[in-house]
Amino acid sequence: QVQLVESGGGLVQAGGSLRLSCAASGSIVTINRMGWYRQAPGEQRELVAIVTSGGSPTYADSVKGRFTISREIGKNTVYLEMNSLKPEDTAVYYCNVYLSRRVGVFADYWGQGTQVTVSA
Repeated sequence: QVQLVESGGGLVQAGGSLRLSCAASGSIVTINRMGWYRQAPGEQRELVAIVTSGGSPTYADSVKGRFTISREIGKNTVYLEMNSLKPEDTAVYYCNVYLSRRVGVFADYWGQGTQVTVSA
């Protein structure tokens, strides 16, 4: 079993900040990639940011310069620092982890989602 526990969502005014965290636990051999996706009402789920095991981040163009992803390897935890939030950032944010429970066998795991609402 693998558990992903997310926290940090909420309601904030435009221009404000929030920090999301996601901790992975359970029978994990190796974590490769950790990241965040989001899904707004009526929209498809989209990539926000991911970070590889080597620490290289990738961001959606819409969040570059405003969001920062980081990873604490020893705690199997990924963070998303969100600054200068805009109403269009409103969505359910999902943690995603690409990991192996057996050597050489990797799969995607998803958190339950945390709501981020940005008011104008």
